Amino acid sequence: MTDVLWQKIASLPTSHGVYQFKDADGGLLYVGKAKNIRSRVRSHFGKREQLEGRHKVLYRKTSEVEVILTDTEAEALILENNLIKEQQPRYNINLRDDKSYPYICIKNEPFPRILPTRRLIKDGSRYFGPYADVGTMRRALRAVHNIFQLRTCSLNLSPEPIAAGKYETCLEYHIKNCAGPCVGHQSAEDYDRTIKRIESFLNGKTSSLVNALQETMQRAARELRFEEAALLRNQIAAIKSYAEQQKVVTTQEVDRDLFAVATYRAEDVAAAVLFRVRDGKIIGRQHKILSGIAGHSEAKLMQTYLEHYYTEAVFIPDEVFLATPTSNPAALAHYLTGRRGKKVVLKVPQRGDKADLMRMVEANAQLVANEWVAQLIRRGEDRIPYAVKALQADLSLKRLPRRMECFDVSHLAGTGTVASCIVFFNGRPRKREYRGYKIRSLAEGQSDDFKAMYEVVRRRFKRIARESGPLPDLVIIDGGKGQLSSAVKALESVGILGKFPVVGLAKRLEAVFFPGDPDPQYIAKQSASLQLIQRARDEAHRFAIALQRKQRRKKALHSELLDIPRIGPKRAQALIRKFGSVRKVKQAPLKELSALVGTRAAESIQRYVAKQRPTGHS
Repeated sequence: MTDVLWQKIASLPTSHGVYQFKDADGGLLYVGKAKNIRSRVRSHFGKREQLEGRHKVLYRKTSEVEVILTDTEAEALILENNLIKEQQPRYNINLRDDKSYPYICIKNEPFPRILPTRRLIKDGSRYFGPYADVGTMRRALRAVHNIFQLRTCSLNLSPEPIAAGKYETCLEYHIKNCAGPCVGHQSAEDYDRTIKRIESFLNGKTSSLVNALQETMQRAARELRFEEAALLRNQIAAIKSYAEQQKVVTTQEVDRDLFAVATYRAEDVAAAVLFRVRDGKIIGRQHKILSGIAGHSEAKLMQTYLEHYYTEAVFIPDEVFLATPTSNPAALAHYLTGRRGKKVVLKVPQRGDKADLMRMVEANAQLVANEWVAQLIRRGEDRIPYAVKALQADLSLKRLPRRMECFDVSHLAGTGTVASCIVFFNGRPRKREYRGYKIRSLAEGQSDDFKAMYEVVRRRFKRIARESGPLPDLVIIDGGKGQLSSAVKALESVGILGKFPVVGLAKRLEAVFFPGDPDPQYIAKQSASLQLIQRARDEAHRFAIALQRKQRRKKALHSELLDIPRIGPKRAQALIRKFGSVRKVKQAPLKELSALVGTRAAESIQRYVAKQRPTGHS
């Protein structure tokens, strides 16, 4: 970025609008919106030496900044959304479907037809959906045609051909599926009333629709229009039957949209899920996959998805429930309230039934993310995950860290010191290659993490060198400069120092240390690369603690029995396996003990138990 460009940024306007970062060839890199363009653009870059991740790349590539002023934040939101969809800039979050979703379309034409479609054409037609699958859409469409009298023909029903008597009634009219608008038996006003009822039905507003139809039915009955009343009665019964099939999530007749986002940063993707609740019932679910999420928080991802969805949504509900907050809830609530014409409430439920409901939505989002990643893996078992590539770039490694080994030491107040070595390959754990170590160089009660780390790293790589085993592409040491220094000395003693990079991960600030470098390197907290290192570190920590607990449990089980004459480790283990606990061994009859460990050992156990009884015990 040139000084000339910095000067231009300093003179940008402070009003609403959209800004675009472009490279030297005029290619679009990034699109954003802002209430104050100058302040927002400057915040992207901040202090040059503190830039990291995608901001560093964006800073290096940006040669031009263009702005488009708007009158309101809402206009800026819509314009940003349209530009991202049309241009698909490299450094914006990319929203994509894993398929083209089906919709129900009410055509913009005289006596509108209602049709299924996967294409949204801006010709004035109204669209309902998207539906999670074509089966759900077809059930809704079939219900519409079964309940309401609609035309299914493709005739031009403008007033002139109808007045000229150009058409004749068809079978659909005679079996009462259509009211005959083509021959003037049904007026445009009456047909439009039916369309409005269908819109309420497709929006999930079944309760209010039933109430309105019941009033119309009763009025028709009072006026002795019994055939019309019977038709309305049948419609009401069919609507109630359809509504009963929908999952009830609240007894309140409320309209809500429920949103959750689940990230899978190792693959640079997230899944955003929406559940639509109308009149207290879930009427549909949809999701989108968000790629290019590196460096973006969950709040930013949630904001992006909501803005994308509501700039196109036909219906705005009373309430919007979120699993996690958005990055700008006030602006979003203001925009939705403006679209709806009355207040829309944004909430992040914390407790009770609503929080339980949001946990269900979150679980669905995580399932979608997992399924998407599973598809990626199936398409290429040996593919390099995004997180591995990002880690190579962030740590400036010469080769991809496909095989990573991570070491951790664990003890309890200096007792039972153990160490773990876990292996990740292509960003995923290889549990069959995990190894656990009892630390031999420390006396019982002695605590020295540096000495323990030296021992485990030396033992590990001494054996690998002896057996010509595979060397890792990266070694991660759980700890700061002290543990890292011990690991380096161990590798040097084995003669393989320098054959692969070694880093230490400090727990407090998640700082990465390199040997010989006094200053740590920081990786963006939301980055896939840092999360990959953290996952390896956490897995090594978990495995080390499991080893220590196992050792402590085994010692606790056997320690008292080993104090009994004639009971060694093998007999103690057999007794615990048979009786389940030391207490039950003490309570066991002499005959059962003798059958397992012999008469003399069994008598020794009972003498030991008798000595432990209080004086005077009978």
